[in-house]
Order: sequence, then structure tokens, then C-alpha cells
Amino acid sequence: MSDTLYIQYVECEPQALVRRYTFHVLQSGAARDFTLAIPNEAFVSHRARYQDGPDICTLRLRRELSDCANPPAGRHFDVSETELDDYRETHLPKSVQSLYPAKPRNIQ
Repeated sequence: MSDTLYIQYVECEPQALVRRYTFHVLQSGAARDFTLAIPNEAFVSHRARYQDGPDICTLRLRRELSDCANPPAGRHFDVSETELDDYRETHLPKSVQSLYPAKPRNIQ
């Protein structure tokens, strides 16, 4: 059987303290659903962007599923502060160069 891993993002459910992301996973012919949670505070404090939530969760889920010899027992995971920091460091936007470079100064 193929060890191909398919991860499908299903939905995001905002709750009082967290945003809960649901994923459908097909691995080695078995289908399972997983939920991952990111604290709302991470978004409010700008340590994570709303549009990055599914990507952050997908990376965490891939790490959990990467050990085929020992599949995860649970189906719910909380994204840690360290994981948020690691994501932010590896996905920092590149410096933006100005569209209009500074005019040369006439020095006399």
C-alpha cells in the first residue's frame, strides 16, 4: 500500500479562547479527522496572522503524522508558543525595496 499522505483543510471554527482548525487526513488507506487549536491571543497580539492559521496547523499535523511507526494516539493537538515562534521566524517577509529609489543628491 502507498504511504502517500493527503491532508485536506476542512474548516476553521472560532471559539472563545481558540480558533479550531479541522483537517481530513488520508494516509495508507485510512481516513481520519484531526483538529488543531491556536489561541486567539496569538492572532490578537500579531504573533500569527489569520491567513497563516491553516498552514501553521498543517505543519504541526505533518510532524505528528511523519512517524509512521508510531501514529498519534490523539486526534486533537494544540499549537504551542514555540511552534508559533518557529513559524514566524521561518516565514518572515523579505525586506521590501522601494518602488521609487531615492534621487541622487547634487553635492557642490
